[in-house]
Amino acid sequence: MSAHALLPYTVEPHPVTGLYSGKLGTWLFLASEVMLFGALFSAYILLRVGAPEVGRAAWPATPAEAGLSWKIGAFNTLVLIFSSVTMVMAWVKLKMKNLAAARGFLAITIGLALLFIILKILLEYIPKLQHGHGPAHNNFFAIYFTLTGLHALHIIGGIVVIGYFLLWGHKLWHTNPEYYTNRIECTGLYWHFVDLVWIFLFPVLYLMH
Repeated sequence: MSAHALLPYTVEPHPVTGLYSGKLGTWLFLASEVMLFGALFSAYILLRVGAPEVGRAAWPATPAEAGLSWKIGAFNTLVLIFSSVTMVMAWVKLKMKNLAAARGFLAITIGLALLFIILKILLEYIPKLQHGHGPAHNNFFAIYFTLTGLHALHIIGGIVVIGYFLLWGHKLWHTNPEYYTNRIECTGLYWHFVDLVWIFLFPVLYLMH
């Protein structure tokens, strides 16, 4: 029995929702992610407003005082924005029935995601930990590592999913190309959300205090 028979509306949109099943499920999942990161952003605001001291141990007065470089943050932002473009291009190439080109764009997306993670670890996490500015140092670093660490885990999760569709999952293309294309579209929706979270994190952490 085919996957389409087991899971109705994996290709065609449902007559009620107007979406195929995978896309509807992805949007519902992203809604829960919005609540998760929304709660963390709210925690950041409450900790910032309630900080008893600014410029000392409780809360750094500027991003530079916290060891955050807006140039590094801006470069990583561009990396993720470009990775969203390559993710869209992978889906576009599948719509054009060009699997080889789509896999090439998926590979580029993974490469950019790895670049983001490597820069984050080498240029930010390791230097901060070496200077004793870990999550236990003060409230700012606690929320900084929570927000950026959770975001990094989402990036790694995206790498795993995209890597699967690049290396093994693409076999589905030969039996059900529309279903495979829809899976890439759903993965792209997740990836764009992760990138959007960083676009909010960048000004909050690297430009404003």
